[in-house]
Amino acid sequence: MTRESLDAVLRHAVILGTLAVLLVPAARGSSEWLGWLPLWLVGMPLAAWWSLRGCPLPRVAVALPRRRRVQALRNRRGRASTRLARAA
Repeated sequence: MTRESLDAVLRHAVILGTLAVLLVPAARGSSEWLGWLPLWLVGMPLAAWWSLRGCPLPRVAVALPRRRRVQALRNRRGRASTRLARAA
């Protein structure tokens, strides 16, 4: 199975699973063998499709600035002071 055909199969599985969950009340429930059905009908095909496409991040997440944590800043300052002490 090629990557393109797997992409098409997963796309159709997501569409059909979403339609089943929206239109069939029994598909919103839970099965004794499988558990929560929307997870298997929508969530798992979506996760497989996302991983097939290389796990791309949303554009919003890429555009956000990275936060620096206090501990990371302390560590950076600590390294700078040890470099100065070694140079002296």
